[in-house]
Amino acid sequence: MSPTAVHSLWTTAAQPLDKIPAPHIEYAQLAPTLIVVGAAIVGVLIEAFVPRKGRYPAQVFLSVVALAAAFAAVVGLAAGGFGSTKAHLAAMGAIAVDGPALFLQGTILLASLVAIFTFAERRLDPGAHGSHVDSFAAQAASVPGSDSEKAAVKAGFTTTEVYPLALFAISGMLVFPAANDLLTLFVALEVFSLPLYLLCALARRKRLLSQEAAMKYFLLGAFSSAFLLFGVALVYGYAGSVSYARIADVVDGTVKTIDPALAATMGNDALLLIGGAMILVGLLFKVGAVPFHMWTPDVYQGAPTPVTGFMAAATKVAAFGALLRLLYVVLPGLRWDWRPVMWAVAIVTMLGGAIIAITQTDIKRLLAYSSIAHAGFILAGVIAFTPEGVSSVLFYLVAYSFVTIGAFAVVTLVRDAGGEATHLSKWAGLGRRSPLVAAVFAVFLLAFAGIPLTSGFSGKFAVFSAAAQGGAGALVVVGVISSAIAAFFYIRVIVLMFFSEPKPEGPTVAVPSPLTMTTIAVGVAVTLVLGVAPQYFLDLAGQASVFVR
Repeated sequence: MSPTAVHSLWTTAAQPLDKIPAPHIEYAQLAPTLIVVGAAIVGVLIEAFVPRKGRYPAQVFLSVVALAAAFAAVVGLAAGGFGSTKAHLAAMGAIAVDGPALFLQGTILLASLVAIFTFAERRLDPGAHGSHVDSFAAQAASVPGSDSEKAAVKAGFTTTEVYPLALFAISGMLVFPAANDLLTLFVALEVFSLPLYLLCALARRKRLLSQEAAMKYFLLGAFSSAFLLFGVALVYGYAGSVSYARIADVVDGTVKTIDPALAATMGNDALLLIGGAMILVGLLFKVGAVPFHMWTPDVYQGAPTPVTGFMAAATKVAAFGALLRLLYVVLPGLRWDWRPVMWAVAIVTMLGGAIIAITQTDIKRLLAYSSIAHAGFILAGVIAFTPEGVSSVLFYLVAYSFVTIGAFAVVTLVRDAGGEATHLSKWAGLGRRSPLVAAVFAVFLLAFAGIPLTSGFSGKFAVFSAAAQGGAGALVVVGVISSAIAAFFYIRVIVLMFFSEPKPEGPTVAVPSPLTMTTIAVGVAVTLVLGVAPQYFLDLAGQASVFVR
C-alpha cells in the first residue's frame, strides 16, 4: 500500500464526527440512590480528615440521616405517581422507576436503617481499657493476636469504616432490583458484594472464624459473579443488546432487524438458554437457594452478628427484586423453559433448608438454614407468574426482613466470657433467667415458623395462595410440609429456653443501649402489625406489582 493511501486513510478517520449527545439523567428520580452514594463518599472523607475521637458519632449521624433522607425520597417519588402512572425508564434506560423498584428500595432502606443501629451498639462488650467497644475489630488491618492488634485494643481504636462500607453496599442494593439492563445489574451486584466481603471479616472476637467466613464468601461470590457475567455475554450475543426490553422482544420474535456484526449468533436459542441459566445461577447464589447455598451457614456464623442481620435481610430483598424483574420482564417468553427448573430449585430449597436446620447446634447456623428455607417459600411466589405472585413476594420480603434483623439483634445480647454465646446448649433456661429477651426471641421464632397472628403467617399465606392460583398446587403442598418440619426446630428452641433448667455457668443477657432496643422493638412491632392487620400492606404491595418495560 502506498504512503498516500495510508495517509488518505488517516485523514478519512480523522473527519469531524457529529457531536456526541450528552446523557440525559433524571437526578430527582435517582435521588434515593444518589443520597446514599453521596453519604458513603462523605463517610470516606470523615475517615480521612476527622480526628479519631469524633469519627464514630459523625459516621452514625451521617448514616442515619442519609438513610432516612433516602427513604423520604422514595416516599416522595411514590406519592408523585412514579410507582404507577408515571412509571418509566430513567438514566438513558438503565434504571427502572416503577412500583416494584420503589417498594423494594423503601424496604431495603428501612431494614438498613434499623440494622445500622445494631452496628452502632457499644454497650454489650465490657469496655476495653476504659473505652466502649462495638462488634468490630479494633484495627482491621492487624493480624489476629498480633502485638499491633493488642496495641490497637489498648489504645481504644474502633473500625468506623464499617459505616461508609455499609452505605456503599446499600447503594448497590438500591440499584440491583431497579436495573433495567444487564450491565447495570452486574455493576450493582459488584458494588454491594465487595463491601459485604469486607464487613464479614471485621468481627472483634473470633477474628479467624470471621476472616475464614469472608474468604469463603469472597471466593464463592467471585464464582457466582463470573457465572452472571458469562451469562450476560451469551445473552448479548443472542439478542444484540443488554437492554431488558430489547432482549424480551428478541425472545418473543418481534424484532426483525438484525445487527450485521451479530448476524451469525442473533436468535441462536442455545445462547439464550445457557446465558439465561448462568444469570439465574448468579442471582440464586445471592438469594441463597439450594444448591447455591453453601456459603450461607459459614458466612452467617462467622460474620459479626450485626452484619449477618443486615446481610440476611437487605441482600435477600435486593436479589429477589432483581430475580423478579429478570423473569417477569426479560424472560416471560421463555417461562415454559425456566418454570420447571425453578420448581425443582424451590422444592429442594424448602426441604433442604428445613431438614438440615434440625441438625444444627449453633443458633446463627440454624437461622442461616432457616433463611435458605425461606428463600424456597419466596420462590413459590416467584413461580406463580401472576401480579399476585409479585405482590406476595414483595410483602413476604418486608415481613422477613424485620423479623431477621430483630432475631440477630437478640442473638447479640446473649453473651458469656468469650463474647456471643451462640451454641444452643447455652440458651437452655434463658426464659427463666431473662424472660423478656426469651419472649421476644420466641415471637421472632414463631414468625419464622408461620404461626397465625405473626407476619410470617401472612407472608406464607400470600405466597402459597398466589402459587396455588398460578397452577403450582403441588409446590404449595411441599411448602406446607417444609413449614411443618421447620416449625419443629423453632419450637424446640422455645422449649429449650422456657422448659429447661438454667445452668449455673450459663451466659448472661447484656443490657443494650436504646439503639439495639429500637431495632428489636421495630422488629416486634412489624411482626405483630403485619400478622394482625396485614391488609393495608398487602394492598400497597398489590399496587406496586406492575413492572415498567
